[in-house]
Amino acid sequence: MSIQEKNVTYTTQNTYATLNQLNENTKYVWLVFHGIGYLSRYFLKHFNGLNPEEHYVVAPQAPSKYYLKNEYKYVGASWLTKENTLTETENVMSYLEQVFKSENILDHPNLIVFGFSQGVSIALRWMVRNQVQPSALALYAGGIPKELKSEDFGYLDYSKVKIKSIYGDKDEFLNPERLKMEKEKLNALFRGNFELISFDGGHEIVLGIIENMI
Repeated sequence: MSIQEKNVTYTTQNTYATLNQLNENTKYVWLVFHGIGYLSRYFLKHFNGLNPEEHYVVAPQAPSKYYLKNEYKYVGASWLTKENTLTETENVMSYLEQVFKSENILDHPNLIVFGFSQGVSIALRWMVRNQVQPSALALYAGGIPKELKSEDFGYLDYSKVKIKSIYGDKDEFLNPERLKMEKEKLNALFRGNFELISFDGGHEIVLGIIENMI
């Protein structure tokens, strides 16, 4: 028996969620990439504490949905897995291009890119692919993709962007060896142009840290 795996190309649809209204009073635009297990509309609840008159938040939705905890009740999503990663990355990038084409916000002077957990890898890949220059970049409790190099971020003007790497000191996914490796990656990618922030907690989002991104 001979098994062959083949590819097809087709058109699909996906949602994304926004918080607040984009208008002349908007001072900050956020692009937020959720972690594994989230749906974008629920991830946005972490940003409810921001002033709705000044902040507009866009949360893309990871495409791969699944039931959480085998209860067939709550649904989560994943951006990528180790299966067919290159093709799936291209699919995700194509989706993101359409989201931000629809929103037309990438030229906003106060553009904040925020990645949490698995969303860190998506945020960084998307930034490099489109050479996005944010005013702030938050890499929150997530790993940096192995394929990214310092030259990929050579386009960044570090005088115009605040880069923060954030993690909980009790994060169950971050042992001392992993933390050391991620710090080395950060130094290599951003040439020391970042701030490392730790807090008393686990693999979770703390609102006060979100507010301090500005």
